[in-house]
Amino acid sequence: MCNRYQNKAMSAEVADHFRVAPQNVMQFNVPTEVYPKYPGMVIRATEGVRYLQAMTWGFPRHATSKKTGKPLKPTAVNNARDDRLLHPGWPWKESFEQRRCLIPLTGWAEAEGPPGQMTCTWYSLPDTELFAVGGIWRSTDEWGDSYSMVMVDGCEQMSDVHDRMPVILRPHNWDQWTSGTVADAKQLVSTCGDKLDINRTPELWFQRKGATSAPTLI
Repeated sequence: MCNRYQNKAMSAEVADHFRVAPQNVMQFNVPTEVYPKYPGMVIRATEGVRYLQAMTWGFPRHATSKKTGKPLKPTAVNNARDDRLLHPGWPWKESFEQRRCLIPLTGWAEAEGPPGQMTCTWYSLPDTELFAVGGIWRSTDEWGDSYSMVMVDGCEQMSDVHDRMPVILRPHNWDQWTSGTVADAKQLVSTCGDKLDINRTPELWFQRKGATSAPTLI
């Protein structure tokens, strides 16, 4: 699962790296470090043309209070399980079939260590600073356009920290993910076998304002 990631690149760098034409780059402000319910950069494609815009990280999920029966503020479903992508009734089936996107980032983080003393461990690719992971998106009444990150089984390098990781997409797979058939995209939903850079930091893992303490993955 992923509840925190970074994109240290400016929008112009992202557009150039992902070959998005300048006229297809929307105006937005996004943070370098992204948490659920925060805005983040997303690349979507329409008829093969790429667009770079900001969306909210997480699909809204509604619940009611067990005490009062009143609606609670929606939580963010910011991760989508690979084994439930096409199951009817789950919130991401239609999005996976019709609205897949690229999520640009420079690294993602997981919490490592005992409860109360967890520190932040970052994962990235050694051969490129900026890369893409697979996402899906849809328009929502609550937060506008929103996206969720597709997750698969973690690789061996992550086994001592977490058992899930994002779908990493190499450049030759970008069009297959955003513009291919459902079957084409499903072929890419697999664990990355490439070596990862791992940076274990002393930074404490703690809850940020506006972020959930743990990713919502159902």
